[in-house]
Amino acid sequence: MLKMIGTILLTGFITLLPVMLTVYLMYWLAVSLEQVMGSMLHWVIPDSLYFPGLGMMVGLLVMFVVGLLMKAYLVRRIFDLGEKVLYRLPLVKTIYRALRDLSDFMSPKKEGMGQVVAVTINDVQLIGFITQQDKERLPEPFRDDDRVLVYVPMSYMVGGHSLFVPRDSVRPVNMSMDEAMRFVLTAGITGKSTP
Repeated sequence: MLKMIGTILLTGFITLLPVMLTVYLMYWLAVSLEQVMGSMLHWVIPDSLYFPGLGMMVGLLVMFVVGLLMKAYLVRRIFDLGEKVLYRLPLVKTIYRALRDLSDFMSPKKEGMGQVVAVTINDVQLIGFITQQDKERLPEPFRDDDRVLVYVPMSYMVGGHSLFVPRDSVRPVNMSMDEAMRFVLTAGITGKSTP
């Protein structure tokens, strides 16, 4: 009887955990945006005009405007100059470069970035993501061969391996990046299909 109750409780917990974490993350983002932008708005507009949620709405508007401005060549050039300054500051460059690389990896505008592939190594196939195809951006020892850099994540872990593999050992897979990442991180338990 206790085992059955424990199983039911565990099933309920596993079912609710992703929902609760998603709701909490969205709540945290909304509250953080409201606090940051709301405190800035209190300096600009009188308290009588401010209402709860205005900071979040202004924050979303700012993100939208920045997204629009980044389409302009001049704004991108100014942003690139600002990044060059950040890349010269000790400690800041390490943190900023890691965050920038992660956002570039997830960005849908990059050609071939994150392309899902199957990597064949000794008749074993692994699901991975091409992270670099440009020879000039690879480390010097790997530029001679026709190789690509493939990230192979590990199941149930945050880590993974970056592999320099011959281009002919890689074949594209008809899966979205989300599907492939979910499939690999759960060791295939969830299957390929998505709702």
